[in-house]
Amino acid sequence: MQSIFLLLGLFADAISASPLEQQPLGHVSPTELPGQLAEDLHPDRLYKPGTSIDRSCHRGNGPAGYLGAEGTDCDSPLSLVNATYRWIEENLKDEIDFVIWTGDSVRHDNDEKLPRTADEIVELNAFLSQKWISIFGEEEVDESSNAVPKMSIPVIPTFGNNDIMPHNIFNKGPNKWTKRFAEIWNLFIPEDQRHTFVEGGWFTAEVVPGRLAVISLNTMYFFDSNSAVDGCNAKSEPGYEHMEWLRVQLKILRSRNMKAILIGHVPPARSSGKKNWDETCWQKYTLWMHQYRDVVVSSFYGHMNIDHFMLQDSNKVNIVSKVDGKVSTSSKTDYLQSLRNQWSSLPSPPSGVFEEFDSASDSGDFSEVEPAKKDKGGKNKDKKKQKFLDKIGGPWAERYSVSLVSPSVVPNFFPSLRVIDYNITGLDGVDSFTHGFVEATYGVDHAAMDMPETSDDSLISPEIQKKKKKGKDKKKKPKFKVPEPPSSTAPPGPAYSNQPFTLLGYTQYYSNLTKLYEKIAAGEQGDDPRIDYEIEYTTNDDVYQMKDLTVRSFFQLAARIGEEGAEEKYTGDISSEGVDAAVKKKKPANDVWRTFLRRAFVGFPVDDLDE
Repeated sequence: MQSIFLLLGLFADAISASPLEQQPLGHVSPTELPGQLAEDLHPDRLYKPGTSIDRSCHRGNGPAGYLGAEGTDCDSPLSLVNATYRWIEENLKDEIDFVIWTGDSVRHDNDEKLPRTADEIVELNAFLSQKWISIFGEEEVDESSNAVPKMSIPVIPTFGNNDIMPHNIFNKGPNKWTKRFAEIWNLFIPEDQRHTFVEGGWFTAEVVPGRLAVISLNTMYFFDSNSAVDGCNAKSEPGYEHMEWLRVQLKILRSRNMKAILIGHVPPARSSGKKNWDETCWQKYTLWMHQYRDVVVSSFYGHMNIDHFMLQDSNKVNIVSKVDGKVSTSSKTDYLQSLRNQWSSLPSPPSGVFEEFDSASDSGDFSEVEPAKKDKGGKNKDKKKQKFLDKIGGPWAERYSVSLVSPSVVPNFFPSLRVIDYNITGLDGVDSFTHGFVEATYGVDHAAMDMPETSDDSLISPEIQKKKKKGKDKKKKPKFKVPEPPSSTAPPGPAYSNQPFTLLGYTQYYSNLTKLYEKIAAGEQGDDPRIDYEIEYTTNDDVYQMKDLTVRSFFQLAARIGEEGAEEKYTGDISSEGVDAAVKKKKPANDVWRTFLRRAFVGFPVDDLDE
C-alpha cells in the first residue's frame, strides 16, 4: 500500500496571502498514496514574450516564448506559473497527500537595469502561498464571513537563496526575513513552531500525526556562499544552533517512535567538482543521518536545477579534525562526472549478491545475506560476501545515506515536477494531518540538549581510527554532543528496508516547450494553448530498475552509473561502410550513465553526452 506527495519549487506575481489554518485530512486511505515535491520555479513578472534571451527576457527582440524560454537563463513567466498550478489542480489535487515546497519563489537578480526589491520578494512569495491556498483551500470565504478557511493537505515550505536579498546572504535570526516569512507562511507553519521559525527559519510539521514529520531546514546557514555566517562549528554560529536543534528534533522523534523527512533548498553536494555546504555542516549532517538512520526516511532539495542524487558516506565523517573542503568550480556536466567518479570507487559487489538482497527482501529472510559465518575450521564460507557487506554497512548499506535533488519548473531545460509514492501499510484509520500539536513538542528542549550523548571513537570513521591505532594521534573527543546510534536490536529504518513510509518510487513529469511551440506555430493549439506535463520517466523503468527508493537501491544504481563499461566497439568495416555508418552502429559504453545524464537535464538536448 502506498501514498504520494508532491515536490515543487516556485516563483510568481504579487498577491497577499489570507490567514488560513491547515486542518485534518480525515483518515489515511489503505492504499498507495502520492505526495508532491515542489522545486524551484523562479517566477518573473517582468518576463515578456518575444524579447531577447540575452536581456533576461525583459526587453529587446528575441525568441522568448509565451510559456518560457527553455534552455536559457531566463526565469519563468507568470503564464508558466499559472499553467503549472492549473495542471496540478486538474490532475493531482485529489491524489496527493502533502506538498514539499523547496524554495526560490522569486526571479534571479540578474538584470542590472531592473534590480529586485525586498517588496518584490515578499509579494511573489505571498502570491505563491495564495496559489496553494486556492488549490487546497476547503471552503470559500467572502468578505462578510467570519469563518476561517481550511487547508485540505499540508504544504511545507523552506527558504531559498533567492528568497532573500542580497541573494545568498542570510544573517543570524531573528531577522527581517524570518519575521516577514512567518507572516507569509503563517498557515503552513504549526502554531507552536512559529517562535522557532522566527528565531532561525526552521520548523517541524507532522504530516501523519504521531507517525511522520517533515523537518524544514534553513540551509542558508549551511550554504558555503552565505558570507554572513561561518559554518556549524562555533557555538556562536546559527549553523551550530541549527544542527543542535535538528539533533534534538530527531532525538524526540525517535523517542516517540516517529519517522522524519528532511527538506531544504541547497543540497549537501560534496565532490571534487562541487561543494555547496560549509564542511563543518556537511560533517555534522552526515553524522546525524548515520546516527538517526532508524528515524530519517529521506531528504529532498532543489537549488541546482538538475535531476540527480547524492550518497553521503559516513566513513568520510571526521568529527575531530579540521578537513580541507576546498574544491574547484565546474560546469553541471563536470559536476555530474565527478559524482560518477566517486561512484566508480564504491565497494564492488560479488556476483549475484544484489539478486540475493532482492530475493531476501521479498521473503523477509536475510539469513543468506547476513555477514558470512565461520565454519568449524574458522574459515569464512564466503569471504567476498562478508568483506563486501562489512564495507557497505551490512545488507542494508547503512554506511550511506541519500539526498535527492529535483529539477525545477523554471525552464533552464524543460519545466518539471515530481510525484513521489511512499508506503502506508498498516496506517489504516490514522489521521493524516492536523495542526493540533502539543505546545512546545518540537521547541529547542534545553534539557534534552544537555543530556549526555555518545562521544567516543565508535563514531569516528574506520579510516581515521586506523590512523589513531598507529599511535601518532592523541585521542580527541568532539566538542559537541554526538547522537546515540540506533539500538543494536533495532531493525533498519524506512530509508533502508521497505516498511511504512519507505519511498517506493517517483514519477518525473516534464513539459516539452519546444514541441508545444512547434504545435502552436502549426496552428494545432487553438486560441488557448495549454501546457501539459507528461511522464519523462519512472524509477522502476527498464533503465533504473529500482524496486524502491531505499539507500541500497540508490547504491546499486550509483554502482551501475559508475561502471566504466566495455570499450565502444564498431560493428562494421569503416573502410567499406564509411565513418557515418560505423558511428551509427557503435554501442555506448554505459547506457545507465548516459540515461542518468540525459535525465539530469530533463531530456533537454545537451552537447556533452559522450563518455
